[in-house]
Amino acid sequence: MTDNKLKILDSILRGMNSFVVAFSGGVDSTFLLHRASEISGLKYTAVTIRTSYIPDREIKEASEFCRENNIKHTVIDLPFPEGIRDNPVDRCYTCKKQLFGNLKEFAVKNKFKFVADGTNADDRGDYRPGLKALQEMGIRSPLMEAGFTKQDIRDISNLKGLPTWDKPAYACLLTRIPYDTVVTDGDLRKIEEAEQYLFEKGYYGARVRVHGDTARIECMPGYLVKIVNDPNREQLVGKLKKIGFRFISLDLEGYRTGSLNPDKKNL
Repeated sequence: MTDNKLKILDSILRGMNSFVVAFSGGVDSTFLLHRASEISGLKYTAVTIRTSYIPDREIKEASEFCRENNIKHTVIDLPFPEGIRDNPVDRCYTCKKQLFGNLKEFAVKNKFKFVADGTNADDRGDYRPGLKALQEMGIRSPLMEAGFTKQDIRDISNLKGLPTWDKPAYACLLTRIPYDTVVTDGDLRKIEEAEQYLFEKGYYGARVRVHGDTARIECMPGYLVKIVNDPNREQLVGKLKKIGFRFISLDLEGYRTGSLNPDKKNL
């Protein structure tokens, strides 16, 4: 099944021929970029957007991958889009419009025909207003077009020896803050520092959702018991309080994508 999808993907990439890959350094865009690198004759480059709500760790990982694989890479610094400062429900739509607008400008300036992103077939299932923006802007999503699911991508990435094959799914830091809440740079840095600390302690993929002065930790499967029984739990709590949170809570449902998303039935 995946062999057929790979043939379709290769055909899509050859048909595009000249394109910019919106490169986050995550599982999907890394696989897409790597696949492009295996096809001779393509004109492509990787471009990463750096904003205040993208963790520095992800920028570094994206840069390291490109450097280690001799892939041309550009990092574009953008200010916080004021249109999403209040974290509106449609923030992904507005954000994608602005970020990918810059990517399209880069593509035109550097004579690339298309801009491609790492959206996969599973991404159709969640509340993702950003997809509408990408479609309106003519952004190509080769993985989705070829029918690749997240599991397909992880499986092939593992076979190819890509370091991202088991990397937890990431998302911008705005997803840690409830909708219709003013976003401050202070909150963003607190979230980033708290998640980096949890990452260093072995809680990969943990999310720190912010509700006022409360940090609600969502753990990946298998980590709930570990964090409850962690002999250094008091140290963990103390660290997050030092970062600036007053209350530290553990979500018993664990990590799930889009836990702060609105009920789609009410949209």
